[in-house]
Amino acid sequence: MDIQKLHDLFLKCDSICTDTRSNCKGSLFFALKGSNFNGNDFAIESISMGANYAIVDDSSIDHPKCFLVDDVLESLQKLSNFHRKKLKKTKIIALTGSNGKTTTKELISCVLNTTYKTSSTIGNLNNHIGVPLSLLNINDDTEFAVIEMGANHQGEISLLTRLVEPDFGLITNFGKAHLEGFGGLDGVIKGKKELYTWLLNNHKPIIINYDDPIQKKYINSKSITYGKNKSANFVFSQKENELIEFEYEGKSIKSNLIGDYNFYNLICASAIGLYFNIDFEKIRSSIKNYNSKNNRSEIRLLNETKIILDAYNANPTSILAAIESFVKLPGSKALILGEMLELGKFSKTEHQKIINNLEILKIKSFLVGYGFFNLKIDSPHLFFFKTKQDLMDKFPIEKIKSKNILIKGSRSLEMERILEKT
Repeated sequence: MDIQKLHDLFLKCDSICTDTRSNCKGSLFFALKGSNFNGNDFAIESISMGANYAIVDDSSIDHPKCFLVDDVLESLQKLSNFHRKKLKKTKIIALTGSNGKTTTKELISCVLNTTYKTSSTIGNLNNHIGVPLSLLNINDDTEFAVIEMGANHQGEISLLTRLVEPDFGLITNFGKAHLEGFGGLDGVIKGKKELYTWLLNNHKPIIINYDDPIQKKYINSKSITYGKNKSANFVFSQKENELIEFEYEGKSIKSNLIGDYNFYNLICASAIGLYFNIDFEKIRSSIKNYNSKNNRSEIRLLNETKIILDAYNANPTSILAAIESFVKLPGSKALILGEMLELGKFSKTEHQKIINNLEILKIKSFLVGYGFFNLKIDSPHLFFFKTKQDLMDKFPIEKIKSKNILIKGSRSLEMERILEKT
């Protein structure tokens, strides 16, 4: 099917639909396939539910509103890039990184939205399907779009970047995430920097944390730099507070975010706002009013206990950063940590490093999952549980007597459910 004709169909629809369990009315339905489903089986159903048209790759489907393509996913991706090329007014900022992508994306969007019509990735729809959907969600009068890109293998960021064709790009950091798929930290760096390679080859500006020694090598005359280092384009200093507060040219900005690891997320968004001439007071206000959600550095209170719920995901870099920040809080402390997944052959070593760190700090720690359990150490500070339910049965959170509790773990463990009974 001709891409122009597909785009014409898209413009006649209100939205894109890929799941008949959601609202299909007025949509263009894409019959995507997965390991346990075939969207072609639901194409005619989508029409009956109000979809304007359906895109299928099964030639046996005969319906006047169903259009045949060679590959539905490939067509969705090509359509998104075709649509992106039509967006003459929109500046697109693409970002990736091992940690802090979604928080940084949301902060940048909040700052830009004070002055410009801004679109951004919904939630964490940042993969080979989510990025095309995010691009197709951009209207032709949108001034800025912030597109988050995720990956767990080399080559994925390259693909997504070619779809997005960003005007600016940034990498939050290089950390020990998805080590199994990337093949180690060097593989993470190689995979993430595919974004920088595209930007450099296409003479586009890179937004760079000047304090990150790995990223500094990519600085060139077009780079936009931020950090504590006085050589950066935008220089910030951090104040010693429980909630992150920082200064720019003697003016303070307060946030509702906890954890030193959020400092660079915050100043990245602030630097972008300053670069695009957003009034400082608008930047200050947008950051002050931003509250984290979706299990990302959320602060909750349980009687007299402060709970830091940072359980959206976990990897060796993010856990050590969270612990390093957590230990600075005043008062007694306890950690509830779920195992780190997708580490492959690095799993045993990386879990052992966490345990060793906890032993040195002597913080009461409740460790969940086989990654930790298989390395059990006889310690009065460490408590091991095979499953989250084991922990909840033996140590319900209300019985963990500490002024501060940090909860963190890989997404599939759903560590936030520990709070369900409270």
